[in-house]
Amino acid sequence: MSLSIQLILALILDVIIGDPRWFPHPVRIIGKLCHWLEKIFWRPIHPVGQKLSGAAVFAIVTSVTGLVTWGSLTALDGLQTMVLTVAALLVLYLSIAGGDLVRHSKNVYQTLQSNDIYRARNAVALLVGRDTDTMDRTTISKACVESVSENLVDGITAPLFWAILFAFGAAVFSSPPMIGAATGAMMYKAINTMDSMFGYKNKRYIDFGYVPAVVDDLFNFLPARITGVCIISAAYLLGYDSRQAVRIFFQDRLKSTSPNSGHPESAVAGALGIQLGGPASYFGELIEKPVIGHGLRPPNAADILKCNRLVISSAFIFLLSSCVVIVLFLK
Repeated sequence: MSLSIQLILALILDVIIGDPRWFPHPVRIIGKLCHWLEKIFWRPIHPVGQKLSGAAVFAIVTSVTGLVTWGSLTALDGLQTMVLTVAALLVLYLSIAGGDLVRHSKNVYQTLQSNDIYRARNAVALLVGRDTDTMDRTTISKACVESVSENLVDGITAPLFWAILFAFGAAVFSSPPMIGAATGAMMYKAINTMDSMFGYKNKRYIDFGYVPAVVDDLFNFLPARITGVCIISAAYLLGYDSRQAVRIFFQDRLKSTSPNSGHPESAVAGALGIQLGGPASYFGELIEKPVIGHGLRPPNAADILKCNRLVISSAFIFLLSSCVVIVLFLK
C-alpha cells in the first residue's frame, strides 16, 4: 500500500470514526508522561532554571515518542509487509484529530438549535479554554468557529505535513517512508500535547512551558500558512465567498495574538462573511484580542456547520495536494 493511500485512509477513518475511547490513545499516554515528568522537573526556581527544566521535559518526551514509534515500527518491518502497513496506518489515523473536532462542534450547534443555552455553554467548553458561563448564542457560535478553524492546523494539516516531511527523510536513509511518516506525525503530536499542557502564559508555566510553546509555533508555521490557502480553495469549491476569504486572509492573518492561528481564522472569517476575534474572558480576566473580519456580521449557529464543511474540505485539499508531491518525488 502506497503512503498516499495510507494517508488518505487515515484521514477518512478519522472523519468517520474519530478517536476510539476504548483504545489506549498515544496522545493520552504522552500526556501522562508529561504529567509525570512535570512532577519531577517543575520547581519554584529562577526563570532561567524553569526554562531549562521545561526544555529537559521537552527533550525527553519528544525523544521517547520518536524512538518508541520508530523502534516499534522498525521491529515490525521484519514481519509481513501487511503487519507494518496496518500498524503505520493505525499510528497515522490516531495522529489526526479532525473527526472528534467536527462532532463536538456539531453538538454545540444542536444544543443551540434546541435553545438550551446552558448545555451549549458546556458543549463549547469542551472545545475552548476561555470562560463560557456568561456566553450568549453569538459568543458561543464565535468561540466554536474559532476553535474549529484554529484546530484544523493542530488536529489535521500539521500532523499530515510532518508525516510527509519525515517520510521523505526516511527515504533518504533507505527506511520505509511509512515508518518515517508515522514517526513524524507522532512526534508532532507530542510537541502539540506539551504546548497544550504547558503553553499557558500564567505564573506556573510562563517559563516552564516556554520551549514547548516556541517549538509548537515553529512546527505550525508552514502548515498554518498552507492551510489558509487550502481554506480559500475550499471556499471556492463549496460556493462560499472565496474573494472575501482572500481579502480577509491577507488583511487580518497577522492580527492574531498567535503567530499561526490568524491564518486559518482569517480565511474562514472571510469565506463565511463573519467577524471573529475581539474580547474574550480567560480565568475571569477579560482579554482584548484583535478583531478578524472587522465590519462583517456576527456569527450564528448555522456558521458552525458551514465551518465544519469548510474545514473537512480544506483538509482533503491539503492532503490530495500533498499526495501529488509524494507521487512525483517519493519513489
